[in-house]
Amino acid sequence: MKKETHPTSHLVCFRDVSTGTKFLTRSTLRSKETEVIGGVEYYVFPREVTADSHPAYTGEKRFVDSAGRVEKFQNKFRRRS
Repeated sequence: MKKETHPTSHLVCFRDVSTGTKFLTRSTLRSKETEVIGGVEYYVFPREVTADSHPAYTGEKRFVDSAGRVEKFQNKFRRRS
């Protein structure tokens, strides 16, 4: 492989905000937030929905509202009398 042509991969941790589950992997992403897990430093990426909390994978019917998007949608399409 040629040097300097491929991106550098780093250890990263994707953390599910709703369940707290951590997914440890490698990626070319970097973040300002880091966390030491098992003596190794990982870049941390918080995620609102992952395979651990998504209703399609869990079978739960759960409502997740992110930053008032539902209210914004309802206000936009509300019937006017």
